[in-house]
Amino acid sequence: MKIVFMGTPDFAAHVLKRLLDTDYEIGYVITQQDKARDRGKKIQYTPVKEVAVAHDLPVLQPERIRGDEETLKALAAYEPDFIVVVAYGQILPKTLLDLPRLGCINVHASLLPKLRGASPIQHAILTGEKATGVTIMQMAEGLDTGDMLSKAELEIGAMNGAQLHDALAELGAELLVKTLPDLGSGKIIPEPQDDSLSSYAGLIRKADGKIDFSKTPEEIERLIRGFDPWPGAFCEHNGKVLKLWAAKPLGTVSQAPNGTVVNVSKEGISISCGGRILLVTEIQVPGKKRVRVEEYLKGNTLQIGTLLG
Repeated sequence: MKIVFMGTPDFAAHVLKRLLDTDYEIGYVITQQDKARDRGKKIQYTPVKEVAVAHDLPVLQPERIRGDEETLKALAAYEPDFIVVVAYGQILPKTLLDLPRLGCINVHASLLPKLRGASPIQHAILTGEKATGVTIMQMAEGLDTGDMLSKAELEIGAMNGAQLHDALAELGAELLVKTLPDLGSGKIIPEPQDDSLSSYAGLIRKADGKIDFSKTPEEIERLIRGFDPWPGAFCEHNGKVLKLWAAKPLGTVSQAPNGTVVNVSKEGISISCGGRILLVTEIQVPGKKRVRVEEYLKGNTLQIGTLLG
């Protein structure tokens, strides 16, 4: 079987690594263009390109896949059986969807039709889902609307965004290598999605991490957990950004205004929100590493009655 792989971030790189352990032939890897990253603005490969280069795979990086005739011509000449797409980052044109003999296959990090869109991992935590998973689907022109080929589920528990990302990447990689042979042999009957059950997980922006202390402790705890490591949940303290990295809701009722620090101890910072208390146990101030509140208090003070916002 001949495969073209399309993907960009770490999640996709994990799946590509797993494919490289199989007997499939990967003729091309297509990824987004290299960008300047970090403070030094040094040009860096995408995570998928790093894996491809390390394994001497041909890499194509069109600025826009739609209308790039040179890329489409190269892929058509290769005559792939599958195109595997994992978080590539661009909408594919119909000419590309129709090109492979057995179709374009997408690895999506949710139990479709729930959480279509760009950020299903974070939104699974934000919306309080008890479980999530991975869906392998046949791609269509709509956004994550294609027929489903296989699914695998896992419990979210207390995982944060980074932990859930890694767990789903591993789950998706294994599910893909189990699904492709059955799809190639005709054993799988594609299942249409029920659009009436769909939900959307839109693109996350840095500003989305700002904490609204009028929300319940449970909602804020999920925001903190879901936005770890990026963009991070934050509030303001003395005109500076204070990031909150770990917290747990307490059952205690509070009459204090939302965002008020009602207690400070080595166990954490108790904040009034939504009429109850959130105990914050890990924080980060500008220019410093994230630390447990117990460590922070060894060199800093935070007064009871302080209003965060």
